[in-house]
Amino acid sequence: MNISHTLKAFDELTVYELYDLLRLRSEVFVVEQNCVFLDQDDKDQKCHHVLLYADNQLAGYCRLVPAGISYKEVAIGRVVSAPDFRGKGMGRKVMELGIDYCQKLYGPCNIRLGAQTYALNFYKSLGFVPEGETYDEDGIEHIEMVKKV
Repeated sequence: MNISHTLKAFDELTVYELYDLLRLRSEVFVVEQNCVFLDQDDKDQKCHHVLLYADNQLAGYCRLVPAGISYKEVAIGRVVSAPDFRGKGMGRKVMELGIDYCQKLYGPCNIRLGAQTYALNFYKSLGFVPEGETYDEDGIEHIEMVKKV
């Protein structure tokens, strides 16, 4: 399997890349998780986007959110693996890239995310620590987690 990735600011994305990432996010967050919500939240334009490809297909994605947009800290959001590539390390790879790029773009910084609780141990394995109580977001239980510098 040929693995590659790209990091782009919103205005650098091609229309095809934008279509692919929005399609993947909708496929998983709206259809698969049966969660009716508006994915386009006016944050994408301020973010950098990590697109992970396997054999030229979008296999994973996350967005890097500058401090002050979602949280006071830098954040990683909309972490997703394509269903056809699950169990092949794509989620871990896209998160490792996201963490690395956060440090390169924003300097040494804490990174926050809102994790779906089923993925708690996955994020713990990447150095994130739960913070606060669980909460409901669009019918799915979440918890905030932080990776400290």
